[in-house]
Amino acid sequence: MKSHSTTTAALIPVPPHLTPFCVEQNYDKYSPIDHAVWRYVLRQNSAFLAEKGYGSYEDGMRVTGMSTESVPNIEQMNLQLSKMGWGAVAIDGFIPPVAFFDFQAHRLLPIAGDIRTLDHIAYTPAPDIIHESAGHAPMLHDPGYAEFLQFFGEIGAKALASKEDHDLYEAIRLLSIVKEDPRATALQVEEAEENLKRAEAAVIESSEAGDISKLYWWTVEYGLIGSVSDPKIYGAGLLSSMGESRALYRPHVQKVAFDLHTCSTKDYNITEPQPQLYVCENFDQLTEAVKEFAKTMAYQVGGTVSLKKALRSDNLATAVYSSGLQVSGTFTHLEYDAQGEAVYLKTTGPTMLAVANQMLSGHDLEYHGEGFGSPIGLIKGHDTPLEDFSDTQLDAAGLQVGNVTDLTFVSGVTVSGEVTYILREAGKIVLIGFDNCTVTHGDHVLFQAEWGTFDMAVGAVITSVYAGAADRAAWASSTFTKSALNTQRHEVTADEQKLYDLYQSIRNLREANSDDSGVQDLTARTVAVLDEAFPNDWLLRVEILELLAPKGLAPDLQAHIEQWLNELAATDEGLQELIENGINLAR
Repeated sequence: MKSHSTTTAALIPVPPHLTPFCVEQNYDKYSPIDHAVWRYVLRQNSAFLAEKGYGSYEDGMRVTGMSTESVPNIEQMNLQLSKMGWGAVAIDGFIPPVAFFDFQAHRLLPIAGDIRTLDHIAYTPAPDIIHESAGHAPMLHDPGYAEFLQFFGEIGAKALASKEDHDLYEAIRLLSIVKEDPRATALQVEEAEENLKRAEAAVIESSEAGDISKLYWWTVEYGLIGSVSDPKIYGAGLLSSMGESRALYRPHVQKVAFDLHTCSTKDYNITEPQPQLYVCENFDQLTEAVKEFAKTMAYQVGGTVSLKKALRSDNLATAVYSSGLQVSGTFTHLEYDAQGEAVYLKTTGPTMLAVANQMLSGHDLEYHGEGFGSPIGLIKGHDTPLEDFSDTQLDAAGLQVGNVTDLTFVSGVTVSGEVTYILREAGKIVLIGFDNCTVTHGDHVLFQAEWGTFDMAVGAVITSVYAGAADRAAWASSTFTKSALNTQRHEVTADEQKLYDLYQSIRNLREANSDDSGVQDLTARTVAVLDEAFPNDWLLRVEILELLAPKGLAPDLQAHIEQWLNELAATDEGLQELIENGINLAR
């Protein structure tokens, strides 16, 4: 694990395999309403979190390049975070969890560029710039949290998912897109919710990726720190949600001491407020818990049980032989001995061979384009693993270049062919090539001579299995599968543009620090237009109150606005707290 630095100013490069998930922020796309939504949430949260947040939330905002007044520029955040040895990149909504973790493993904070709509100002199931930047970034000011987040990323990037997990991710992404699409119909939202329910029901067996996602949810996203009787907020989901951050102090939300087993197995629902939250003592406790969790993962366990997890994932994974050879591909078949131990592995489709996370020359995705297969285990009659054979032992086994030999494994797998090469890396034999080769296991023919050269992986056991490729730079854009679903965009209507212009005029008025007469004149004209054309817009009325109330300007207009807002609040329970908080802040 890398040490935390407060002096490093070098920008962290995005690894090639993660660049497909990066997008342009397009800062000019944010509307005046977007900036007003950011401003409202951040002003509300900053006041609340000064007391209930862990550490100094205000300092965290400042040192990461954010202000309460406008949506942050991710490039500027990247520059500020570089001073702490971190960086920031813009992404498009939900990305595969393994890719998200890998960004954090590289000390890069992936930030969804979109911002929640006004209708979802209190909470949104979709990742947005409020959640990712105002939620995660300020906590990086704390070295203990930064180390914890990076370490979590390192093991999360190795977690093996199931096929059902991948389907669930797509269902969550679809729902998050539909719910934040102002053009989506109630039927489309309902269908997306039903699709998510089906995907959730299909997950009948836990996986590493599923369990670690739960652990992440109850800690990084919705974690509390301190004591159960007096918890402080550090979870990004709480830091960025006005609704849930306030609700957590009400009696119906149970606060429970952090427990690794519970937090890695407890399901959660992204569409609803959380009924209970977990309180850790400090970030050291969380780091130790993640280390304990890692001991159960395939990348540390290895063996048949881990290969089965890779098989079940139906996605890119890497198996590491005891020789150090790394086989990266989609694992589709295992041969077993009488004891149920895997004795032969097989991938289908593009496969790469590597050692020490560096692709072996000649063993790229094109050469192994149709897949790869190889035995696992000891050679019959030899206690020494084949990877450790001396030249004398190789000769005794008939393994000399140009020799035709029959090689029999303890498992019963036989390899018969002409030795064409023997490859050593770091003092270990990692590959032996055979021409005119046949590989069998009992009645099963695993490789036929007409298929070409048989590149036999060497290794007595599989020591590690993990998600993704060994040489992720060489595999590049295919390392993680990017969703085909894209965040929806829509053309601005004439009415929307008219409302945008009103928001912009009030923003200009506030930033220009206009004289009192100018403020009273423009706000009165704006309210008249709002009353006629936009009777249900509450946020701009709150912003106008913020201009008038502190100086006691236009008391009749203030009273009119407050009456209108109170009538709006009475028609919609969801608006009541938002409006009350807005009025209180304006005063």
